Amino acid sequence: MRIAVIVATYNRPDALAALLNGYKNQDDPDFEVIIADDGSTAEVRQLVESYARHTPFPLTHLWHEDRGFRATVMRNRGLAATRADYVIYTDADCVPPRDFVRQHRRLAEPGYFLSGNRTLLSERFTARVLRQHLPLYDWGLPRWLGAWMSRDINRWLPLLRLPDGAWRRREPDRWKGVKTCNLSAWRKDLIAVNGFDESYAGIWGLEDSDLAIRLLLAGIKYKSARFAAPVFHLWHKEADRSGFAENQRLLDDLIASRRTYAKLGVDQYL
Repeated sequence: MRIAVIVATYNRPDALAALLNGYKNQDDPDFEVIIADDGSTAEVRQLVESYARHTPFPLTHLWHEDRGFRATVMRNRGLAATRADYVIYTDADCVPPRDFVRQHRRLAEPGYFLSGNRTLLSERFTARVLRQHLPLYDWGLPRWLGAWMSRDINRWLPLLRLPDGAWRRREPDRWKGVKTCNLSAWRKDLIAVNGFDESYAGIWGLEDSDLAIRLLLAGIKYKSARFAAPVFHLWHKEADRSGFAENQRLLDDLIASRRTYAKLGVDQYL
């Protein structure tokens, strides 16, 4: 099974470097990484070019002009650019543990998409991680417990590993809480629902819920990757929510229509 990791990024090269170091050290090296760049400056391109010379996996940089939040566009372009069987979506501020790709591969199942959880790092701890280039992907549970006791992270429970089982499928229609910082699905299923809806442009929020709902309406069920494939989410300022009401309107319209195909989706790039 060929896997592509599609990473949404925007003008945060230090966080992107931490993420790429995490993928360089995966215990499953059989995947590609596509950087879906929402209009960053040349510094990000130079960073990716530098890493591409020594990563053990194919590394591609896709870019478009900065015209506000258009991560849905770049996620679709990343989907169109790969021929992998299976796609993992994440964000550039989410460092993966060493077994992240392997766990998504292990849990992947026909007829399901996966969503994992995250552990949030504090502002102070994030600054230290980036300054000292701390290898979070290699940390074990005792060290994370110490970080939690120091209030460097918000919770440690997501870092536990639980075996696969029927409990992972007990909420097959769940979409609330699904986030594209840690989501995976079969490429053919993503293409069938036309990928992300680019109507969610200019303002952050709910584009991941829109995708999850359309997958569910198309018969692709939710399977939990919690307690198997977490990510370490680096601190950043809260996104602008001034236009959130419009995105909520789009989501409400989708739920009412029960439409599965994105109005403005990946078919533009195929």
